[in-house]
Amino acid sequence: MRQLGPIGGPGLRVLFVGINPSLRSAEVGHHFARPGNRFWAALHGAGFTPRTLAPQDDGLLPAFGIGVTNFVSRATRSAAELTADELRAGAAALEATVRTWEPRLVAVVGVVAYRVAFRRPAADVGLQREQVGGRPVWVLPNPSGLNAHYKPADFARLYAEARRYAMSLE
Repeated sequence: MRQLGPIGGPGLRVLFVGINPSLRSAEVGHHFARPGNRFWAALHGAGFTPRTLAPQDDGLLPAFGIGVTNFVSRATRSAAELTADELRAGAAALEATVRTWEPRLVAVVGVVAYRVAFRRPAADVGLQREQVGGRPVWVLPNPSGLNAHYKPADFARLYAEARRYAMSLE
């Protein structure tokens, strides 16, 4: 199992924040690598990337103005295995990363994880009133194949809304 570090740096348009790596991602050393994960298709469908990237292309993300990190580095079969304390510690670490990198937008992929990590039980998908590390936050649905509430067209539409908002920021 490999640790998946953040990909990105200063000057990003969007920093995507996942919950934690899947066992498959930790095995292969790339973000959003579990079969059935819809992150890469959502990025392309929303206009972030000119083609659908594969997990092994995650190192290319900064070239598109995109970064990726996770609340928690511990790989699990399901995000439900994480504790509230782990998510909250990840939120504190995220604040520091965001202050250093200053992305235009922080996009959290997982509304339940966001609610727990930042103690915001009423949060919903979309732009949040609160900021993280001084930057605006947009919560998106978790692209995991385990999340059956959203279809591919829903992901493309919702991720495109976040992209348009990020593009409107200087």
